[in-house]
Amino acid sequence: MKLLSWNVNGIRAVTRKGFLEWLAGESPDVLCIQETKAHPDQLAKKLRHPPGYHAYWNSAERKGYSGVATFSKTEPLRVEAGLGIEEFDVEGRVLMTEYPGFKLFNVYFPNGKRSPERLDYKLRFYAAFLDYCVALHARGERLIVCGDVNTAHKEIDLARPRQNEKTSGFLPEEREWIDRYLSHSFVDAFRALHPDELEQYTWWHYITNARARNVGWRIDYHLVSTSLMPAVTGASILSDIMGSDHCPVALELDETLLSDL
Repeated sequence: MKLLSWNVNGIRAVTRKGFLEWLAGESPDVLCIQETKAHPDQLAKKLRHPPGYHAYWNSAERKGYSGVATFSKTEPLRVEAGLGIEEFDVEGRVLMTEYPGFKLFNVYFPNGKRSPERLDYKLRFYAAFLDYCVALHARGERLIVCGDVNTAHKEIDLARPRQNEKTSGFLPEEREWIDRYLSHSFVDAFRALHPDELEQYTWWHYITNARARNVGWRIDYHLVSTSLMPAVTGASILSDIMGSDHCPVALELDETLLSDL
């Protein structure tokens, strides 16, 4: 079972760059996209419901902003949008699809660079979402959280850590939240399988032509419940896929192992 996650930085923009053709060729079992910047009623039918997929959307109230969507080959057991907290749900940042053996959360975590107020919002979102996940873990649920976390965890996860120590996305208080997630029975799947792999990034600044120089940040993750990790057979970064300032990240599960957990 192949799960992909990609911050597309505008679903309409990436579609003009061959998104649907890429999706048909890559053919993941599930694709989670973030920063759709669109409501479904603004889109052509083939994009609202890509051929071969069930499509689910959670859009921000404000048009042209935020938003997530999940495309799934098989119909999920259940779909839920949001956290039940209005200040976060109005921005369309969370979409859950449930499958046999796990719940998949497609999440677009806030960016804290714009202002101190947005940084505070980001940290409160981290806290609220972690509380939500801890409650599910306490009930014995297995979770996969994928998406744009908007924080690089360790120095290995960005090209220039020293220069960005005071930049939102690599602040100590942001990085500490990833530590907290990992301490609550989550595993950073890519780093667990590739602990020492260098220069593995998922986002590059458009303006500075950073991608051509691979001056990037790894801020897109699959965080997997510890109890689910025995079924994980692969985690990778598809850095050759263009169309956004982010690239897709992939997680592979062995469904036979999953059913045995």
